[in-house]
Amino acid sequence: MRRAWLIVFLVLFADQALKVWVKLHFFYDGSISILGDKGFLHFIENRGMAFGMEFGGTWGKLMLTLLRIAAVSAIGYSLHRMVQRGASTGLVVSVSLILAGALGNIIDSTFYGVLFSASTPFEKAVFLPPDGGYAPLLHGAVVDMFYFPVWEGRLPDLLPIWGGEYFVFFRPVFNIADAAITIGVALFILAQRPPRRTDTVPSEGTTTGSVAPTAEAST
Repeated sequence: MRRAWLIVFLVLFADQALKVWVKLHFFYDGSISILGDKGFLHFIENRGMAFGMEFGGTWGKLMLTLLRIAAVSAIGYSLHRMVQRGASTGLVVSVSLILAGALGNIIDSTFYGVLFSASTPFEKAVFLPPDGGYAPLLHGAVVDMFYFPVWEGRLPDLLPIWGGEYFVFFRPVFNIADAAITIGVALFILAQRPPRRTDTVPSEGTTTGSVAPTAEAST
């Protein structure tokens, strides 16, 4: 269990440290290049799910945060039971990454609205502002910052539906928590694969349990 909690702690620490730094040092929608024109730290916030998917309205945001808390509780309990039962390293690592990512985004959703002032294109956020935060408890927005437009341009006109449209890959802006969840899910799926069977080949001079017929002498 110690290994699982170490993974959770390291991912959660990196996620929150970067989010707080970006929140306090970036104007909203501001960015800096980290990989030329193919990678940026680009500060945005979203009130929905991973990669900016929305879950509409104030009540939707509240329900999403509560669902996240319930899901994290279930994942944490499942991880504890898996370790007790001696689950494989792959399963433990994958679920630990999912748990860490979910916890990272829950902290934003639950507390950031109370802890920080609003970020705007003209004003950076302040930690513990005298006039209070930008949203009530459980209504905070998740901080996202990684943007990798690896390719952008117009799609060939021959393509159906999207032909000729301007396209960016990869468009979503995400954070360390989102990446941990995605990697964890991928590892979890791979860990479900049954181990490859290795057929044993009998060595020379050994029998396999059946006796070869002997030729009868001709008369």
